[in-house]
Amino acid sequence: MLKEFKEFAMKGNMVDMAVGIIIGAAFGTVVKSVVDDILMPVVSAVFGAPDFSNLFVLLKNPSGDTFTSLEAAREAGAVALGYGLFINALIAFIIVAFVLFMVVKSMNNMKKKEEAAPAAPPAPPKEEVLLTEIRDLLKQR
Repeated sequence: MLKEFKEFAMKGNMVDMAVGIIIGAAFGTVVKSVVDDILMPVVSAVFGAPDFSNLFVLLKNPSGDTFTSLEAAREAGAVALGYGLFINALIAFIIVAFVLFMVVKSMNNMKKKEEAAPAAPPAPPKEEVLLTEIRDLLKQR
């Protein structure tokens, strides 16, 4: 059973999948940084909020305090709906989905080009080549 598992784990597809998962995780980190550090400050400037990820609505506030951040509200025991974090996650998802769409689209285009490329005609069998040579020699006589 251990031998079968080793063969399964070492198949080319499994290794390729593992590499894809690792690269995907790294790509997710880059996309999160793009969203949090580049896009959301621009969106925050447009909407006038200093930190877009801190946009929230208090659903229940037992202390009656005013909070300037979502984290402070949650630490104080208030129930808050953090819609800014959701919007950040949604934008990150859209970016990842768009990039994956572009990658799959390019791969499909490359496959179509490979399929559309005319294949060289198969070489005739040896017997046919030999018979053609014999015919040509007989014609010359």
